[in-house]
Amino acid sequence: MEKHRCGWCKGDALYEKYHDTEWGVPVRDDATLFEFLILETFQAGLSWITILRKRENFRKAFDQFDYHKIAQYSEDKIASLLQDSGIVRNKLKIRATINNAQQFIKIQEAYGSFSEYIWGFVNGQPIKNKIENYKDTPPTTPLSDLISKDLKKRGFKFVGSTVIYAHMQATGMVNDHEISCFRYHEV
Repeated sequence: MEKHRCGWCKGDALYEKYHDTEWGVPVRDDATLFEFLILETFQAGLSWITILRKRENFRKAFDQFDYHKIAQYSEDKIASLLQDSGIVRNKLKIRATINNAQQFIKIQEAYGSFSEYIWGFVNGQPIKNKIENYKDTPPTTPLSDLISKDLKKRGFKFVGSTVIYAHMQATGMVNDHEISCFRYHEV
């Protein structure tokens, strides 16, 4: 018998693999948190599957999401990224990525890690929602509004509440698997 999955991922092998192995799993590693933050930034206005299909290209283009390197990117590097057809070539999002790497490091310096900062908003524990149908999942919540506002105050770009809520879902700060999904109780 086939396992029941959240409806949003059905029918695409890459989507299903991502859903089954990554989405909603609590992430406390700063490097992975940064990767998801940047991927969510690039996803703004696009579908997640578009970004997922380009993920390996993004990793290569952005030095495996090494935020220390990204924080130092030059105009020449920006120009080369704008020529890279393997990623989303959006100048504002590329510049935001560099800026966000710089701000990410500042948060690490202030809190010891980005993980300590971001997970502090949920007291270190994932929020377990009771979603029956993924279509009923809100695009934002009061908490994503609060985190978005705080990140913007700290100088981050492209971190609206919808981007932040997607980040919270992807990194397991919130469990939005459908309650009938086999992953709901696993994560």
